[in-house]
Amino acid sequence: MKAAVLQGIKKMDVLDWPNGSLSSGEVIVKVKSCGICGTDQHIYHGHPGSAEVQPPIILGHELAGEVVEIGADVTNVQIGDRVSIDPNIYCGVCEYCRSNRAHLCTQLQAVGVTRNGGMAEFCTVPSVNCYRIPDGMTFEEAALVEPLGCVLHGFKKITLSPLSNVLIIGGGFIGQLFLQLVKGQNVQSITMSEPAENKRELLYKFGADKVVHPVDAIDLHVDVVIECVGRPESMELAVKSAGKGGQVLLFGVAAPETRISVSPFEIFSKELTIKGSFINPYTHDEAISLISKKTVDVQSLITHRFKMEELPEVMANYPQLNVSKGILIH
Repeated sequence: MKAAVLQGIKKMDVLDWPNGSLSSGEVIVKVKSCGICGTDQHIYHGHPGSAEVQPPIILGHELAGEVVEIGADVTNVQIGDRVSIDPNIYCGVCEYCRSNRAHLCTQLQAVGVTRNGGMAEFCTVPSVNCYRIPDGMTFEEAALVEPLGCVLHGFKKITLSPLSNVLIIGGGFIGQLFLQLVKGQNVQSITMSEPAENKRELLYKFGADKVVHPVDAIDLHVDVVIECVGRPESMELAVKSAGKGGQVLLFGVAAPETRISVSPFEIFSKELTIKGSFINPYTHDEAISLISKKTVDVQSLITHRFKMEELPEVMANYPQLNVSKGILIH
């Protein structure tokens, strides 16, 4: 099969690659669509994803396709099923798995991170990680179930009311998903912090009451801040712009070496609640439902579509291409 293989830091090639063996409980999926995630960029530049990465590896953890072969003991899917893949594989026996916190698994594995993923013609995955999708759902939508599932996990960590004033820092793909979920809660107001002028029309379309430049967000003093960027300045802004009794969700993925400067006295005196959010434990079904019902629109958020042969150049020049959400199509 053809695959875009990460050979090392900043080195990706499209190669003929073996399909891999099919073990009991696994299926082979013909990949129809695969999202390009910010985490893929982190891995490309030598950082870990949800777990440590050992090249050569085929990236791509946001994927959907058609089941074309099934291994022994597979009962939940059949050949021909259209599926979206939850990439995360938990051991089931560590203290976190056994205490309903499987996403913190000490032996976490993931399709497209620790084992070959969706930037290929075919992908072998555990059948339990396959979720059948409705007939009316496109494969592009199905590939974007995984990031919405991650957003749902973070969204459930904050408490909203009709009186909540919310600030979302970052108007890219993840911020746009959070915006749609928050809008559905009928909060008092939603402000987006986003410097790019070309994103403003879409942010207003999806329900933002105000879109401001980050320098104008510092003195907002809102009830809830959702940080979707992962840069030091945006995380520091999240703490500064939270009002008394405020909640801060740090969702953006920072590089491991990133450090921020915050005032402990500010956290103390404002009695802030600061939370993190990691991957998407068992939110796939819910994300499929939200997309299927058009409660959350992911299709409109795709800004770029690429073919496999383009991936090495795309990954090397991703920031310069001004991609909000890119997707691999076959």
